[in-house]
Amino acid sequence: MLMEEATSPGTETAKASVLVVDDEYGPRESVAFILSTEFDVETAGTATEALAKLRERTFSTILLDIRMPEMDGIRALEELRKIDPLVSVIMLTGYGTLLTAQQAMVGGANQYLRKPPDVEELLEAVRQQTQASRLRRHQDRLTRDAQDLNVALKKEIETNEPHVWHGRASIELVHDLNNPLTVVIGYATLLIEEARALSLRDPVLAQKLLDNALMVEKASEYCRHLAENWRRAAKKTSEFTRLDLRQCVQEVCKVIFFSNPIIEITGSEDTLIQGSKYELMRIFQNLIKNAIEAGSKKVSLVFSREGDRVNLMISDDGAGMDSERVRRALGGGFTSKESGMGLGLSICRHLLNAHGSSFNLESQPGQGTTVRLSFPAAAKG
Repeated sequence: MLMEEATSPGTETAKASVLVVDDEYGPRESVAFILSTEFDVETAGTATEALAKLRERTFSTILLDIRMPEMDGIRALEELRKIDPLVSVIMLTGYGTLLTAQQAMVGGANQYLRKPPDVEELLEAVRQQTQASRLRRHQDRLTRDAQDLNVALKKEIETNEPHVWHGRASIELVHDLNNPLTVVIGYATLLIEEARALSLRDPVLAQKLLDNALMVEKASEYCRHLAENWRRAAKKTSEFTRLDLRQCVQEVCKVIFFSNPIIEITGSEDTLIQGSKYELMRIFQNLIKNAIEAGSKKVSLVFSREGDRVNLMISDDGAGMDSERVRRALGGGFTSKESGMGLGLSICRHLLNAHGSSFNLESQPGQGTTVRLSFPAAAKG
């Protein structure tokens, strides 16, 4: 098992480790000498030797020559990705192998440099790829930690009475933070990949980078507000403001669900209520996520206004549930999902009750599920 790097993004401790792989002694040692001023450098004269070193320790960046006897750089790239899919790989290409280097980018390389590389270009490339590798490893740890926490919480719920968990706002918070946190990690990964592509100076990609950065900001803000609302809930000081329920749902669909095309929002636009925006986002996050994970090809959200009530019907064409599964799901502590904790609907009912909303769920196996919500409309003026 590979030993993980101890550093996280932005952390400066020991020198980052770099492996230079080239069968030619002169170029190999020249590159190693240049990099040794900033990095902990090891060298390998063959792909086989490099793979053996990679099995023993973790590197931040690997510089891999394309033309080598025994096993060329393209084949070596395939093998090293099996050992460490997160390490940054820079392909070193000589005259006549440029096309092969570009093909290597499709096969999993992160960058390529011509031989012999310019000193400053070489240093800057390794700096950037080392940071990218650290970010990927950090994101991977966050994802695995979230998954491990899900498993641990599920085991706890299975061995304890569900009502014990209903009063634990901290567990609910962890449950709801997992979804936006996953979004943050996903968008961060996109940012890294598109930032790399910006070396081509493509203005369209630059705009994509900006758009994704804004999504990261929104999802991060959502996490922060969830934590703040949990703190207030513990003190029973939730603050309600006048807000547009439809806009709240639209923001959830955009930020949490990447504007998934299977989600359709229609109906009345007269949807002003009094409520807590981020608590409502928790509700819609859970309900829409349940519908999508039920295998739905379409999730429909229809708003209507009847007198002093704002109504919302959420329906899907997913797997559905029989009456017993509905009863157990509404009670909390039950889930049919491998990584679920059985808290989603329980959280929704608790938060909806605080907003004065009714909650009705209807479901049939093979016919999907329909949830009906009805909120008190905000007073005119």
